[in-house]
This record gives sequence, structure tokens and C-alpha cells, in this order.
Amino acid sequence: MIKIVSFKICPFVQRVTAMLEAKGLPYDIEYISLKDKPDWFLELSPNGQVPLLVTEGGVALFESDAIVEYIDEISAPLQPDLTPEARALNRAWSYQGSKHYLVQCSTMQSADHATYLERHAKLAKAFAKAETQLADGPFFNGATLGNVDMAWLPLLHRAAIVQAHSSHDMLAGFPKVQAWQQALMATGLPTKTVSPDFEEAFARFYLAERTWLGRGASADEQACAPAAKAASGCCG
Repeated sequence: MIKIVSFKICPFVQRVTAMLEAKGLPYDIEYISLKDKPDWFLELSPNGQVPLLVTEGGVALFESDAIVEYIDEISAPLQPDLTPEARALNRAWSYQGSKHYLVQCSTMQSADHATYLERHAKLAKAFAKAETQLADGPFFNGATLGNVDMAWLPLLHRAAIVQAHSSHDMLAGFPKVQAWQQALMATGLPTKTVSPDFEEAFARFYLAERTWLGRGASADEQACAPAAKAASGCCG
């Protein structure tokens, strides 16, 4: 059976497990601490990073893009009969999602509102591009789940948790992306692709007292709202 080596709140890992779950492929998963990486992991992983996928033949694969391509090659495609152009576009849009994982991580760790706004501006550009691409939905390419949905799922899942804990919507102003988020959440995949205590671990790290989101972003926004009507820019 395929084995995944993971760190619990790593979005790159979630993209891989989302692909496995969407395709119905069985796998085992083992969580490690990135602060105390075991020797056996360092021997298997050339870059010392998660995710790591160990094939049934015992070959260790690294780098999430390569792992996702491997999963695609050993299983039926989520969207059959795509043209080469469509597959290439899907890979490009998948990259647009995955290259913003660390941007979102940095944004969520912002210690104050000003830093959050500065970092979120970069993330918002990605959501704006997706907003122009999304059509009738409910998923990125229409009625069928595809690889692009799996690549953006970690971003949208984390935004949903942030909103549930702080009432702050990272997707505000992007109604099509919000609808896409809701459709993906309704599939049940987000919770299937993480550990049972993922939300607790995620909140402990990103929504702690040290972060603007963790201290109650919505309270700051509400306090700022009356003045914003008289002087635009109070809330950024």
C-alpha cells in the first residue's frame, strides 16, 4: 500500500491526500515532527521535506508536483478525455494554487492588521485570477471534480477554518471563489484529507494569541467600520 509521510498542517501534503481520496486510492499515513525529523525520513527524502510518498515497490518520491503526477499516472483520471491543451491548462492552474500555499501561511501568521493586509494583497491576486476563470461551477472546470480543485483545496479549506474561528473571510470580494469553496467543503474531502485533530493543530499554530487573526480579527474590523464610512482607509 502507498505510504505518505506528513506534517499535520502542511498544505502540500493535503494536496496529495486530496488526490488519493478523490481517486479512491488506499494509503497509510505517518506524521512526523519537522523540528525533530527522524533519521529514517532524512535517509529517504533528498530534500528533507514533506510530503514523501513511498510506493508499493518501496520507492520514495518527493516534491508534491511530482507525487501528484505519479498518482495521476497509476490511476484513472478525475476528468477523462481531456485534450493535451486542457491538461496543460489544468497543470498551470494547479500551480497557481500550490505556489500560494506559503503565501497564505505567511498571511495567517501576521502579527498585526497592517502586516496582514500587506501579505493578503498577494494572496488576493491569486483569488482574483481564479474569480475570472470560474464559470458556472460548482467546481473549477464545471460539474466534475478535477486536479485543479485538489490543488486549490488546501487554500480554500484553510480560509474556511479561519472564517469559522475568527469570522474573518479571506475570500471576501470573490463570490465565485466563495461558491467554489462551499462546493468543495460539501464534498467532505477537506476533512478526509487531514488528521482528526487537524483543525485543533491548525488553530493552535495560526490562530493563536500571537496572530492578528487569533486575537479576533472581526472585532478589530467592526470597531473600525464606523470610522471607515467617514474616512476610507481605516480598514486598509
